[in-house]
Amino acid sequence: MLMPMAEGNGSEREFGGQMPRKDTSDAEAFNRWYIAAIRRSKLADYFEPVGGTMVIRPYGFSLWENMQAALDRRFKATGHSNAYFPLFVPESFLRREAEHVEGFAPEVAWVTQAGGEPLAERLAIRPTSETIFGHFYSQWIQSWRDLPMLINQWANVVRWEKRTVFFLRTTEFLWQEGHTAHRTYEEAQDETLRMLDVYADFAETELALPVVRGEKSASERFPGADATYAIEALMPDGKALQSGTSHNLGQNFARAFDIDFLDQDGERKLCWTTSWGMSTRILGGMLMEHGDDSGLVLPPRVAPTQLVIVPIPARSPEDQATVDGVVGRLVRELGDAGLRVQADCTDNRPGWKFNEWELKGAPLRMEVGPRDVAADQVTLVRRDSRAKEQVPLDGVSRRTGELLDTVQASIFDRARAFLDANTHDVEDYATFQEVMQTQRGFLRAYWCGSSACERRIKEETRATIRVVPFDADADGPGRCICDDAPATQRVLFAQSY
Repeated sequence: MLMPMAEGNGSEREFGGQMPRKDTSDAEAFNRWYIAAIRRSKLADYFEPVGGTMVIRPYGFSLWENMQAALDRRFKATGHSNAYFPLFVPESFLRREAEHVEGFAPEVAWVTQAGGEPLAERLAIRPTSETIFGHFYSQWIQSWRDLPMLINQWANVVRWEKRTVFFLRTTEFLWQEGHTAHRTYEEAQDETLRMLDVYADFAETELALPVVRGEKSASERFPGADATYAIEALMPDGKALQSGTSHNLGQNFARAFDIDFLDQDGERKLCWTTSWGMSTRILGGMLMEHGDDSGLVLPPRVAPTQLVIVPIPARSPEDQATVDGVVGRLVRELGDAGLRVQADCTDNRPGWKFNEWELKGAPLRMEVGPRDVAADQVTLVRRDSRAKEQVPLDGVSRRTGELLDTVQASIFDRARAFLDANTHDVEDYATFQEVMQTQRGFLRAYWCGSSACERRIKEETRATIRVVPFDADADGPGRCICDDAPATQRVLFAQSY
């Protein structure tokens, strides 16, 4: 398990010198690498007075903004609109759906006093917003003509976690939460699965993060949902990371909040609702997945700086002026081509700049020196493979775009190969225990559907059912990995964050 944030306090100087190795076989070493990569690249820092919280620094927030924009485009393309709902949720709202309040009770932070006076009713600091959306939907939805209602909000939430880790699990975090209301169950179910596909496409296309889609078991279901679906990614240490969830809430919240409508047949009916969310957690998963011993490796599609230009110092002022002129022209030309480009014109040595931008994960580096200018070319260096090539100046824009696409695909292919190599079919419990102890990874195994078997496996191996994949019955019937009872599906087990 990664070290809690509160135990990693200290200044940036504690991570001075060489980056720790990304040793995925040693949990403590992997933890040191992850924290060092985040802090030294200036993505985030601790907020020590309030344990478990963090500051997302400008470089990290720029990365989140790029991710947010790519996801938001997908929401709007599927008909959703953004809105904003209050941060404070009355306790009576949470209690109107019993399973929901029970599921979130241990994590809720309460406001009991305001303006020096005790409140008549406690207010929860938003752990999620199903109830407050439900309150307003009951007022806004009157007729079948008001449906479907498709609203998303970008917000922060608070869940009082006991063990926290940068991005993966923090007391306060950023996310989006979509909440929709529909006329029929079929429409709600279509929405639930459509948004799961949106998440999977975003993770794989933008973040180069391969994921597995499927349904959660009943014990892992969102409190108050009829069904929960998720995308799961596999981290380099063999643990799974739940990276996005989509819930079919049935009519549970509609019943609790009187969300009904006059249907075409003249009868009043309850709506069918859904909710779905993705948070900064997936940002942490992306950093873990792609980084190496030198620091971050960011996918070009979301990297704050896709290309950094490093001028190589010239011996004479005249030659330096020529180099600077070429660098300035390239920044304008590549920026006009739609690339996020930055020239590092600080007075640090080129070697220092190379290391700094490798640490920060910039996908491409361009070196421009007197010799390059004399030869009418530049040198391009890939962050993922460190491969170098000389490119004529008149072809720089085209070749840079091609290389960024190549790096994006290469990063994904490498992660996909890791996922495939670490997904194992397991036929008996002894092998299951051995693989989970020595290798971890995703284990595809038969499960009879018994909650007792699910609990036993978790207690003895720390593995949980991550999802029941959509192709779970592809292999036909078998025997449960735990009690040898008849089983119809292979489910996906893993230890997880």
